[in-house]
Amino acid sequence: MRGFLALGGLLGLIQTASIIGFAWFVSVLVTGAIAGQSLAELSGSFAALAAMVLLRAFTVWAMDAASAAGAARVKSQLRVAVLAGIRKLGPSWTQRRGSAATATLVGPGLDALDGYFGKYLPQLILTAIATPLLVLAIFLNDWLSALIVALALPIIPLFMVLIGMATQAVQRKQWDSLQHLSGSFLDVVGGLATLKIFGRERRQLARIRTVTDSYRTETMKVLRLSFLSGFVLELAGSLSVALIAVTIGLRLLDGQLTLAVGLFVLILAPEVFLPVRNVGAQFHAAADGMAASAEVFEVLELADAIPADAAAAAAAPAQARGPLRLDGVSVHRGDRLIVDGLSAEFEPGTLSVLAGQSGSGKSTVLAALLGFVPSAGEITLGDGPLTRTEIAWAGQNPALGSGSVAGNIALGSALAEGTPERVRLIEASMRLAAASGIDPEHELGVNGAGLSGGQAQRVALARAFYRWQELGTPVLLLDEPSSALDAETEARLLGSLRAAADAGAIVIVVSHREAVLAAADRVLWLETVHVD
Repeated sequence: MRGFLALGGLLGLIQTASIIGFAWFVSVLVTGAIAGQSLAELSGSFAALAAMVLLRAFTVWAMDAASAAGAARVKSQLRVAVLAGIRKLGPSWTQRRGSAATATLVGPGLDALDGYFGKYLPQLILTAIATPLLVLAIFLNDWLSALIVALALPIIPLFMVLIGMATQAVQRKQWDSLQHLSGSFLDVVGGLATLKIFGRERRQLARIRTVTDSYRTETMKVLRLSFLSGFVLELAGSLSVALIAVTIGLRLLDGQLTLAVGLFVLILAPEVFLPVRNVGAQFHAAADGMAASAEVFEVLELADAIPADAAAAAAAPAQARGPLRLDGVSVHRGDRLIVDGLSAEFEPGTLSVLAGQSGSGKSTVLAALLGFVPSAGEITLGDGPLTRTEIAWAGQNPALGSGSVAGNIALGSALAEGTPERVRLIEASMRLAAASGIDPEHELGVNGAGLSGGQAQRVALARAFYRWQELGTPVLLLDEPSSALDAETEARLLGSLRAAADAGAIVIVVSHREAVLAAADRVLWLETVHVD
């Protein structure tokens, strides 16, 4: 935004000059007409006045265009940064926060910065430049009017501070209500099929109605405060200008002030208060964006706290450079200890299974390997730290998006769409995932709609196999890969996992199914940790 701030300062300076020039030439024209000057004699002043009007119109347009361009750049940079931060924090953080709240933050939340950059910031720049220059112009012509302005001007910022404190509180509640409404609506839509099966869909109407009414109430509080603050600022500014007008009128009658000076000061007086009043009025337009951006910076700070080694650091993964070791790995979720000092070693060419009761930390161990959760201890591959680029994985949630099945499988691929190598890898990956019966060109809806649970799981497995084949990742992690598969399909999948291990991969599977346990080279049993 540095370029926009510099350009805004220059435009503010030009606009201030046009305001002073406009007031001056209006006073010259009026006093000249009263003095009996002809139209020809006043034509130069008319032309200069028209130039001042056009110059001010141009600066207003240029300021709007610059602020819009600046807002677009800032929103783009923030979105890229926050999405990178969310990817670094991993799906466990997104699950705790809620996908609806995250989408609201990255979407409408950052869009609200248009009000900050398009309305609030230009007025703030204009206030910092125009107000002192206009007061100086008044002082050079009439010190008494300048003194009145200097005494009355601080009243408006005082009201702005008081109103701003109240506005931030209600705006924060409105933002929280919007995120709660988004999450509630998403929960209802996501579980609508289950609700209809059990005949409970209508019970959610009251819940949505309650959340919606809460958001409506908070929105009306913000609007009520906005109108009240606008009235207060207008009243303070109008009374201040009226006081200056009265003193100028009395001194004109007494002969202490010339008409030209009095008219010049009287035209400038409202312009002195206008930017300050506009800053207060536009503060409400900026509040939504500021509330959202504060959360964005919180996300970025959380992401920056994660060590760089936990995220994807290398441009391309190395082949298996030794065993995968966990040395004293511990993971907390909040105040609860989930994994306590786990030490294990996984050799290349082996199929290992993590087993244990629900809550014993199986999926948490995978999340620690992926760098999705902060962990204590060391996780190394060979003689260096394990990075996410060395892992191909599939979680319990297929996490499919709209688009073709092939596009979901090759998500993030460096190969261009339609190339023979990409097509070959997709077909091979679908065979390994026992998904050959699914049409790769089949179009999916939102969240992978259009596939059964078992089909969606196999497409997610095919994506992991695709990454393993294309990048040669030495580690393959799968979380409950056969939970939605029948026995025959599960057997085919286990054959593919054995083939991956035989090819030199370190294959680690989270499962409790007997067939998977029987096929493993090694089973690592995890015990539930009961420590708060």
